[in-house]
Amino acid sequence: MYIHTKTEAWRKSTFCNGAGACVEVAPLADGNVALRDSKTQDGPVLVFTPGEWAAFTAGVRQGEFDLTALGAGA
Repeated sequence: MYIHTKTEAWRKSTFCNGAGACVEVAPLADGNVALRDSKTQDGPVLVFTPGEWAAFTAGVRQGEFDLTALGAGA
């Protein structure tokens, strides 16, 4: 699937460190969600279904991906 990166409504978190080391998300017209590296805006884009995105964000909210808690560092 080709994503028109120039025309999508890309957003990044207000928690971004300002150095460009962030990810950006964009809702797509078909209901899917696109994700990309903010430093490489013309680079690869991952696309998730609504169910995949909901499962991921629920896991984030519950701390399932807290790398510090997993002993992997920050």
